[in-house]
Amino acid sequence: MIEKGSVAQKILRFDQSLSRMSLDVPKGYKIINPFSGDSKNQVKKITTLFYQKYYNDNKIRRLILGSSPARRGTAITGIPFEDAAHIQLETGIVIDNFYVNKSSSNFLYEVMSEYGGCSKFYSDFYMGFVCPLGIVKINSKGNEVNCNYYENKELENMLYSFILESLRMQIHFNIDTSVCYCIGSGENYKFLLKLNEKYHLFGTIIPLEHPRFIMQYNSKNKDVFLNKYLNALNYKNLDRK
Repeated sequence: MIEKGSVAQKILRFDQSLSRMSLDVPKGYKIINPFSGDSKNQVKKITTLFYQKYYNDNKIRRLILGSSPARRGTAITGIPFEDAAHIQLETGIVIDNFYVNKSSSNFLYEVMSEYGGCSKFYSDFYMGFVCPLGIVKINSKGNEVNCNYYENKELENMLYSFILESLRMQIHFNIDTSVCYCIGSGENYKFLLKLNEKYHLFGTIIPLEHPRFIMQYNSKNKDVFLNKYLNALNYKNLDRK
């Protein structure tokens, strides 16, 4: 269990533990682990610089959880919901050959900007995942496509213990467990709500629509969803100095 050190140190130790993780999944599925393999050294450098910049303290934060890393998003950067272009812009970290500017992170950057900027946002929140390793499904053409842990019941069951332990470890990043925000108001929220009813990890869970859903299908109403995010994040406006 991760307990000692700054929040940055706790997160980086958690990432290091993921680098040693070996998980069984059903045939036709594959785990994407940004913390191991050929890219692990680059990801370690990125995550170290990022978390030391924004989390080198012992502040209490609230937790925002997505479902799992996208293979061309966090699986490249190692940082939840951060794409390569934004990381370089905000931190000066250069990620060679990976300039994928995703609509999901664009929306979240608007949320951060309206909230008060990246420094203020990351001072109040930690973004993670219910399942912190990416999952892909091999389609009929042999190509890898993004997959969520809840899309297959056998897959969900095989990952259940790993998910529970990962959530418990993330809570030890000085997390205020009275509230948790769930990105994905459908199956991700249903799973997390059911798990929370059994294990009582959080006082309440607030669902928020996934940025991809907002930008692809409801972009005309983006401001409505932006205000929904801001109202939810500000509902417990604590002074954390």
